[in-house]
Amino acid sequence: MEKLTFYAVSAPEKLDRIGAYLADRLSRDVVRHRYGYVVIAMEALDQLLMACHSQSIKPFVESFLHMVAKLLESREPDLQVLGTNSFVKFANIEEDTPSYHRRYDFFVSQFSAMCHSTHEDPETRTRIRVAGIKGLQGVVRKTVNDELQAIIWEPQHMDKLIPSMLFNMQDADDLDRAGHPSTPSGSGQDGEENPAALAENCFRELLGRAAYGNMKNAVRPVLVFLSSISMRKPFTFSLFLILIFFVFLGPIQAQHSHHVIQQVLTHLDGNNKSTPRVRAGIVQVLLETVAIAAKGSVGPTVLEVFNTLLKHLRMSVDFELGDSSRRNSSSSVSSVRGRESDERIVQNAIIQTIGFFGGNLPDYQRAEVMMFIMGKVPVYGTPCHTLDTVKIGHQGTKRIQTMLLSSLIMVTSGFKSKSMSAALPPPFLDPLFSISLMEDSELRQLVLEILHNIIDRHDNRAKLRGIRIIPNVAALKIKREKISKQDVAFMKKHGQQLYRHVYLGCKEEDNVHKNFELLFTTLAILTIELANEEVVIDLIRLSVALQEMALNNEENMPMSIRCGIMALVAAYLNFLSQMIANPPFCQHVSKVIELRNMDAPYLLPEHIFRDKCPLPESLDKDDRQLYFQTADMAECLAGPGYNAERLSIPYIPQVTDEDRLTRRKSFVDTISLQVDIMSSSLPDKIRPAWRSRRGRRGVR
Repeated sequence: MEKLTFYAVSAPEKLDRIGAYLADRLSRDVVRHRYGYVVIAMEALDQLLMACHSQSIKPFVESFLHMVAKLLESREPDLQVLGTNSFVKFANIEEDTPSYHRRYDFFVSQFSAMCHSTHEDPETRTRIRVAGIKGLQGVVRKTVNDELQAIIWEPQHMDKLIPSMLFNMQDADDLDRAGHPSTPSGSGQDGEENPAALAENCFRELLGRAAYGNMKNAVRPVLVFLSSISMRKPFTFSLFLILIFFVFLGPIQAQHSHHVIQQVLTHLDGNNKSTPRVRAGIVQVLLETVAIAAKGSVGPTVLEVFNTLLKHLRMSVDFELGDSSRRNSSSSVSSVRGRESDERIVQNAIIQTIGFFGGNLPDYQRAEVMMFIMGKVPVYGTPCHTLDTVKIGHQGTKRIQTMLLSSLIMVTSGFKSKSMSAALPPPFLDPLFSISLMEDSELRQLVLEILHNIIDRHDNRAKLRGIRIIPNVAALKIKREKISKQDVAFMKKHGQQLYRHVYLGCKEEDNVHKNFELLFTTLAILTIELANEEVVIDLIRLSVALQEMALNNEENMPMSIRCGIMALVAAYLNFLSQMIANPPFCQHVSKVIELRNMDAPYLLPEHIFRDKCPLPESLDKDDRQLYFQTADMAECLAGPGYNAERLSIPYIPQVTDEDRLTRRKSFVDTISLQVDIMSSSLPDKIRPAWRSRRGRRGVR
């Protein structure tokens, strides 16, 4: 071998003939199964290749690659591994000049086939797969370093390269690596004999070299492969999926990440009629992609993401309701229910993605997204161009309202705005309050949670959790700042609207413990964030009005709701009196609470919201000591700072057009809508003398 090497280096023009001779000998030995001579010939070819770097090496390389191809075509695993190792050595050689005529199509196909080896012996199968991955890695290195690197990014090559790597990464036994390849016993390098770890490294290397123009060809095979997995193994590939996209987006430059999102959205549109499991898998991919890319440059795709997701949300609701309507006529009830549950998974994945994406945007962009989502929520009396609520019916509209509001909660979480007028503009606030008047306790809860996220700029909610009589508010260490002029102007403009919706929300007959908790938190946060002396007086007037409403019971409310309102007023006035640090006011409130503890515990939150709390048959209005008296509170607040005379003016909710229009349903009542339109077109004198339930309640 030494003599042969010396001869080849001394007379490089002989290299092509040497290569042709060795190739001819090796071909005959392969056919005759004389594998010992095959190994000798390949070692000779390898050493000559490593020793000679002249221009004459190119004809020799052709003979070399021809022999590697012969070995890879063999069905003998040892020969395949031998050929792969030789090719890897060749791939690591840097050639002086590019080879414009050399192509690697055969090697891409052959190495990809080896990556999918199904050999019956597990150890041999692993060896072949590892060899295939190493071969693909060699092809990538050779072509990417070449001036003709665009060849490897062609779709026909990407469609073989990427699925081969992903196929080896999906093994569940290797998922616990979580991006840190293990070191198999006896291997010299980390993950050297681990197909999953080796495939991951190759995948990273390939995508780390991807330019912007090549991203489309690289992303599409990934999405197709993940869709095929979701059909075969529904939702068992989530860890694998997360791993792939952390691997995938890790090497990609931040400014290119929005292109990946674009490709995922296109893929989702292309699978709009696929099974729920496939669609849910693609949405999950989008979630993982957004999780990585949202804090970087997401380009112009922000609203496109939400448009696409809302469109598929509507489609999923249509599919679910269509299956539900066919349940009675279907012979297989279990299959229909299974599809419904699958659609719920799709919907939850979409909502999670919407919320997560919006929550990771900067505040100025998040405000636009909040407006965008609110514009899609079906609300009575407002146009909704994207969701045809007549076709999806009551149940579908309620479902979409719930999901979109849930996504708004996620988007608004952590949102900090310097002024309330910017965070709650009328186009956002009006439809939100309209939803808060609907006869659905769950929707009202979601609305209040959204308000909490926006108004609570100092994260005090956790300290106020649970409606209760707080003995020492100072111990909570409430964070607050002096109210700004902008917020003062906001309360002057929208304060009555806020009070009105708290007032009307308290007397809903389907209120549960959580509704009262959220109402208490709403009043407390308003006090902390937006209350000056004028607002404090308005909030006390609102509390007194709630107390009077529960006592007079003109609405024929259940006793549990009446007692719940009384408990809410007690808890809030106890909080307010300590926040404004007025000792006489605190003393009056404490005295009423103490008397209630002894004579009427059902008027306190610690008792009324417990299970099986005994309720009274009626509330005695004459027992004045059990109730908060306006005159006493006005006397406590007399003096500089507070205009206590305003307490003598009873609070009356504003009467708006919403009193006539709102049906307080969680769906769009098309019949009532038609009646409203007809009646509004008649002269006032002959207009029907009926009002909605809200109108009767709203006017005292």
